[in-house]
Amino acid sequence: MEIFSWLTKSDSNAAADIYVDLGTANTLIAARGKGVILNEPSLIAFSQSAPGKRKILGVGLEAQEKLLKTPGNIVAQKPIRDGVIADFETTQMMLKHFLSKPGVKSTFSRPRVVVSLPYGVTDVEKRAVVEACKWAGAKQVFLIDEPMAAAIGAGLPVKAAKGNMIIDIGGGTTEVAVIALADIVYCQAVRVGGHRLDDAIIDYFKKTKKFIFSEQTAEHLKTTLGTAVPKKDIRTATVSGRDFETGLSKTLEVSSEDVGLAMNDAIQEIINAIHLALENTPPELVSDIIENGIMLAGGGALIRELDLRIQNEVRLDVRIAESPLTAIAKGGEAVLSDPELLEKIQLEI
Repeated sequence: MEIFSWLTKSDSNAAADIYVDLGTANTLIAARGKGVILNEPSLIAFSQSAPGKRKILGVGLEAQEKLLKTPGNIVAQKPIRDGVIADFETTQMMLKHFLSKPGVKSTFSRPRVVVSLPYGVTDVEKRAVVEACKWAGAKQVFLIDEPMAAAIGAGLPVKAAKGNMIIDIGGGTTEVAVIALADIVYCQAVRVGGHRLDDAIIDYFKKTKKFIFSEQTAEHLKTTLGTAVPKKDIRTATVSGRDFETGLSKTLEVSSEDVGLAMNDAIQEIINAIHLALENTPPELVSDIIENGIMLAGGGALIRELDLRIQNEVRLDVRIAESPLTAIAKGGEAVLSDPELLEKIQLEI
């Protein structure tokens, strides 16, 4: 009864019901007035008995657990690549599963859904998202740009006449956006994100140390030892893997300097994108950015000393959003209760 009264009171002036962040690494769902109600890997696990015959064994966290327990006879698929749908059918299945979960379904049966997408996606990609959401049970679908959602979630005054810069470092891409009057004035996107950094760490140790390890180990090294300033505050950890030449099991002491050097080229690409964005931003808005500084959001914002590295190279103040990992979801949730803002920022389909 309490849930019903909450729904009827807030429904009349609401823009939408549920926000979905279809991330390369994780899918987050936020409900109006409830905050983030789902945060699970963008992953599906299948068993394949014959070519073309697949049976879903798990989605999200369940898929992750299945892969850890019995990896041999299970096929894993990540339907989102670089923030957009790579496999339409698998994305449909994943979305339907997430939107049908008790915590989501009990809040709204046929929700009006807001989905954020990387800046500059094609009309085909937009339509694929809308169709996938409607197939999964959405009554109506609105699309917004990811950098806008991140800026709102990071607390930037997006409606103001002044320019603000947000850098959203996700699993697949990094977007450097300049926002003013609830509009993205300029956005520079690069295919550098958490997964690219993981691959860079694996490649570096394979080439320089003849040492190979799993993606999970690379991600662990990125989050525990990863740094944007390799020579500063050096830390170490012991890692298990295999010798590249003999194939035998091996342990190696790994330093944060090595991990930082592995990530260096990818981080430099992000900094180059910031320079390019500033060069292409109108001068009056650049002066606002000089005054306001730059905001970092997304999981990549947590890389040690990244804010310091950008600050030193771009010569502007850099701040990290209060909750960088959930900034986009917080921004998406805020839009659900603001019809005027949603109308201004929604993408044409």
